[in-house]
Amino acid sequence: MGVISLIWGIVALLWMLLAFIPLLGWGNWFMIPFAVIGALIAAVGVLFTREQNRGRAKAGLALNIVAIVVGVVRLSLGGGLI
Repeated sequence: MGVISLIWGIVALLWMLLAFIPLLGWGNWFMIPFAVIGALIAAVGVLFTREQNRGRAKAGLALNIVAIVVGVVRLSLGGGLI
């Protein structure tokens, strides 16, 4: 679960960076649910793995949360989220 959530978080961040390009801001509407699913996978990974193996799941959770927050802020600044 940790590796999956880490890869998912990296993809969400790359998608977030792509959505910063003008006229591609609509990508945030698809990136946010994608990152939420990744955060849920990471949360399951944190809950059900041993203490020593939680690093990747925690990193994936952090990456997905950053992508969600930046996507929501970007949508609210651009007027896409009221």
